[in-house]
Amino acid sequence: MEVQETRVQTDRVLTIPNILSMARLVGVPLFLWLILQKHDGWALVVLALSGVSDYLDGKLARRWNQISNLGRLLDPAADRLYVLSTLFGLTWREILPLWLTVALLAREAMLLVMVWILRRHGYPPPQVNFLGKAATFNLMYAFPLLLLSDGEGWLSSLAAIFGWAFAGWGTTLYWWAGILYVVQVRRLVKADATAD
Repeated sequence: MEVQETRVQTDRVLTIPNILSMARLVGVPLFLWLILQKHDGWALVVLALSGVSDYLDGKLARRWNQISNLGRLLDPAADRLYVLSTLFGLTWREILPLWLTVALLAREAMLLVMVWILRRHGYPPPQVNFLGKAATFNLMYAFPLLLLSDGEGWLSSLAAIFGWAFAGWGTTLYWWAGILYVVQVRRLVKADATAD
């Protein structure tokens, strides 16, 4: 007899996956402070812990059927806040060029407009898709490597090579995922207009 696995979405707040996401959110200002104070080793530890908790919260939510409305908001919010705080910190320290920061922030602004349009039409924010997650993972690998590249020696040189490779892929995928969201929003709005 075959047992089908079901995914139950709940409104529970205090679940292990939600607590992990909340902890990630609390880590954002700590991470930013550490970068700005040039405590790079500790900043990397906080970023690594964030990456582990990001992986665990989704995996545990699915495994334990603890997918929640709050979790669907917290997870992408924590991802975006880490990306934004890292962009700010690395740009402030002149590790990232301003053009890259502007390119990534422009994509975020575009998505905010799409969320606003969806809300006007009575739709929730779009779900995070695989491409968006892949983009975020690439950027989350790029940023610590670029932080490590801010030094001398062969390790810094190697970190720069891999960091810029991940940054290039991450930025490309970030925009690609953003364009797919725009297409999705356009279809929903168009379907609404034809239904009226």
